Amino acid sequence: MTVPPRWRVLVANRGEIALRIMRACRDEGLETVAVYSDADRHAPFVRAADQAIRIGPPAPADSYLRIDALLAAAAESGADAVHPGYGFLSERAAFAQAVADAGLSFVGPSAAAIAAMGDKTSARRLMAAAGVPIVPGSADTLSDSDAAAAIAAGIGFPVLVKAVAGGGGKGMRVVRHPRELGAALTAASREAVKAFGDGRVYLEKYIERPRHVEIQILADHQRTIHVGERECSIQRRHQKLVEEAPSVAVTPALRERMGAAAIAAARAVGYRGAGTCEFLLGADGEFYFLEMNTRIQVEHPVTEAVYGVDLVREQLRIARGMPMSIPDGPVTPRGWAIECRITSEDPANGLLPSAGTITWIRAPAGPGVRWESGVESGSEVTLFYDSMLAKLIVHAADRPRAIDVMQRALAELVLVGVATNIPFHRRLLADLDFATGAIDIQFLERRADLLLPADDDATTTRLAIVAALLAEERRVSRRTGSPPVSTGDLNVARSAWRDTARRDALR
Repeated sequence: MTVPPRWRVLVANRGEIALRIMRACRDEGLETVAVYSDADRHAPFVRAADQAIRIGPPAPADSYLRIDALLAAAAESGADAVHPGYGFLSERAAFAQAVADAGLSFVGPSAAAIAAMGDKTSARRLMAAAGVPIVPGSADTLSDSDAAAAIAAGIGFPVLVKAVAGGGGKGMRVVRHPRELGAALTAASREAVKAFGDGRVYLEKYIERPRHVEIQILADHQRTIHVGERECSIQRRHQKLVEEAPSVAVTPALRERMGAAAIAAARAVGYRGAGTCEFLLGADGEFYFLEMNTRIQVEHPVTEAVYGVDLVREQLRIARGMPMSIPDGPVTPRGWAIECRITSEDPANGLLPSAGTITWIRAPAGPGVRWESGVESGSEVTLFYDSMLAKLIVHAADRPRAIDVMQRALAELVLVGVATNIPFHRRLLADLDFATGAIDIQFLERRADLLLPADDDATTTRLAIVAALLAEERRVSRRTGSPPVSTGDLNVARSAWRDTARRDALR
């Protein structure tokens, strides 16, 4: 493949992942094109790009999910490649194929690889043939409830009904008794149709209290390697909330076993680019293939921190026909990294999404702290898109010190204007079970207290605002010798305080 002297990348996404991709493009000397809906016209990622093109109204179906609009934007901008990020069209084989058919490079695997891994029953058969351990369950989609009942009786309850085209916890139901199976099949299928346009479901054995451990894969035209593991066991309704690397449950020997299985999975479909093999890890050390995500993951920064690799830059290199920059040999984690997903979800309202204007953000900083956000003070948070606002990542010498750094960073973080899950993260990081690593994917089902708002949440938020304001006073005073804080800054802080108090009074 001949790489053109100028390479322009259209980022078919929004928010913090769009900014992350643009940063990697700049580091590689590449030009960037942003696409935006009317809701994102003033978003930070739009300003960060070399070019920006409107693609439609706020609803994703009218903008970020429109292949024709994205390809038209690529043609208008003169883009050479398309990076899908994650979510939206990132795992749609039809999108990858349309990009290729338009003569553009798709920054990701082939459409065939996406299709093979996107159909979970097909992927299970492929993995079994490649010698990758899979969770016991049905080999094909379920045609009726009688067939499902026979399979469930064979593998034993509890079972998990799963959507074939699913992801993010959609189209999934745990069934603990035969009488619940029919209703679960109907509900999962209905939800899958709504989320993915595909109502097919299948059955897997429901494994009690496993860990969720995933292996990062990179594959160019010469090599397929793994870049260690991440643990993503802190989940709510199958949605990840906290991730870390490495995992307290993975020894070097187990890392190599899981890594070898992930490499076999990638080779089975001729994979190219960055991808992730997700596994369930039992207390006995046995692991089972769950699925393969054919894209960059939300939690990729923790792998970058402990393995010293820029995964998005590697994606770009591979898409340009270049070899990855990672040398051969075993990978060894250096230190420990933790990521907290900061979402606009209201703990006082069943963690439902919250909308509004962000009046103030004070992001944490300091050694070992990384803040990746798609919003800023003044940003409008709508209900059109995913509730994730930002990611807070820390890196330290070991897990206890990483927890300490994250606790400090969370204490410094102030985000006012919409309800967030920041108080949940503060409680979790202070929890003894989390500190000792006694976690699994059902942890928050047992510890729902960590999800519920505490009486001191509002006080903590107000104290954080005061602390941030005092820190700003000291910083400005040291730098200029002028009065510590401007009238504008004081007004912002007072407004933030009032917003918090008003929200508390309405609860």
